[in-house]
Amino acid sequence: MKPTIGITMGDAAGIGPEVIVKALEHQEIYDTCRPLVIGDAKMLTRVLPIVASELTIHPVKSAADARFEHGTIDVLDLNLLPADLPFGNVSAAAGDAAYQYLAEAVNLAKQGEIQSICTAPLNKEALHKGGHLYPGHTEILAALTDTEDFSMMLTTPNLRVIHLTTHMGLIAAIESITPERTYTVVKLAHDTLSKAGIANPRVAVCGINPHAGENGLFGNGEEETKLIPGIERAAAEGIDVTGPYPADTLFFRAGRGDFDIVVACYHDQGHAPVKVMGIEEGVNITVGLKGGIIRTSVDHGTAFDIAGRNIADEKSMLAAIRSAIELAPKQ
Repeated sequence: MKPTIGITMGDAAGIGPEVIVKALEHQEIYDTCRPLVIGDAKMLTRVLPIVASELTIHPVKSAADARFEHGTIDVLDLNLLPADLPFGNVSAAAGDAAYQYLAEAVNLAKQGEIQSICTAPLNKEALHKGGHLYPGHTEILAALTDTEDFSMMLTTPNLRVIHLTTHMGLIAAIESITPERTYTVVKLAHDTLSKAGIANPRVAVCGINPHAGENGLFGNGEEETKLIPGIERAAAEGIDVTGPYPADTLFFRAGRGDFDIVVACYHDQGHAPVKVMGIEEGVNITVGLKGGIIRTSVDHGTAFDIAGRNIADEKSMLAAIRSAIELAPKQ
């Protein structure tokens, strides 16, 4: 049976509704999965003429009511937003709604009604104004699933990156890295790629300092105290992991195929190479959620500056849906 993919609408004042409609124009999505949008039907209806779509919006109360037919977008309609919500503006209502869509998707995943979650982008300022003080999707998902050991993975056609730390300042991020965290993320990377069918994946760990410390020349021994013990522990368990390597060459090497995945130490160290090498087809994956819940996401923001103007490209949403299908548990 084709997996049911729950697609959350994200912040409806951004480009989420547009890229969802554009993605679901593609027949291939319906050939490989059963897409169920979780959001507000009125917002999707509103963008149909904006993107010149002839699709039909079908509001439903449960997955059982969905048709899953190309030409019709099934929407689990939470009906949380005003029909005249302005595009491109930070809104507490839209921030709260984005949270509620995700919470509903997690409930559906726990109940087995959907097999993967694919998220359109949310806006952190709007999320906070809506009363949900989280840095982003990843942390919300961890809280909703009571997960402690999780990480963010970014993928493009030629590069995969998983993070030791994500949404925190650089000084706090480095301070928070421990050998245990390094080991945990290396193992998450190995286990995730193994389940996806990559035999004995090659994991490379990025250094914290320039030139990975260059034997103590740069930094205060962070590589030796924070990274290497975790790397050695994982290697002793049979995981093919090496490093730490200098960031200025590692991502190039991974991009040409020397490694299957890179462990980045902090947010921008991992995000910048991914977005340079493939932002249009980038996918954000939350790894390690309890219950085996799979979540993928577009690797771009809400793009308020172009929302409601039919400029947004659906390539990243298509890639995220494809990844959600690929990683969904087989029924």
